[in-house]
Amino acid sequence: MNIGLILIVLVVAILGYVIALYNSLASLKVKIKEAWSQIDVQLKRRIDLIPNLVETVKGYASHEKEVFENVTQARAALLGAKTPEQAGQADNMLQGALKSLFAVAEAYPELKAQEGFVNLQKELSDTEDKVAYARQFYNSVVRQFNEKIVVFPANLLAGMLGFTQEQFFEASEDEKSAVKVDF
Repeated sequence: MNIGLILIVLVVAILGYVIALYNSLASLKVKIKEAWSQIDVQLKRRIDLIPNLVETVKGYASHEKEVFENVTQARAALLGAKTPEQAGQADNMLQGALKSLFAVAEAYPELKAQEGFVNLQKELSDTEDKVAYARQFYNSVVRQFNEKIVVFPANLLAGMLGFTQEQFFEASEDEKSAVKVDF
């Protein structure tokens, strides 16, 4: 009778652990989706600001056709991104295109002084901060999830329960390289 009771308690404990593990992994999976949607919201906010910015600069620098085309292509790539990896690549492409756009704007002092342009720049800067925070939150939740999957004994059960590691939202090689300042 004691052996039967011990066996029942052991089975209930193991079953309880499996249920708790599954629920905690499922909960983290939902948090990852929420975190990704926050990145998506901020990227879409940036995408919505870009046409206004481009139109403002176009009025002053209509001969810079290639810069505007690059911004438009990068924006379209970001809109079409489906995974964190694709979004990261498209985001990097867009950041490079925006740098070129702002370099063009630097050549037009009257544009830099225009209130609409200044407001758009501030909005874009604010959005960049929000994107960075959303990336940080996403990566933090992904780290928690991936960590939970690889530690013992959860690693023995996570795969059987259908959980696999998630991708981090990573910086490109261009973003990792040192900024060159030339005076």
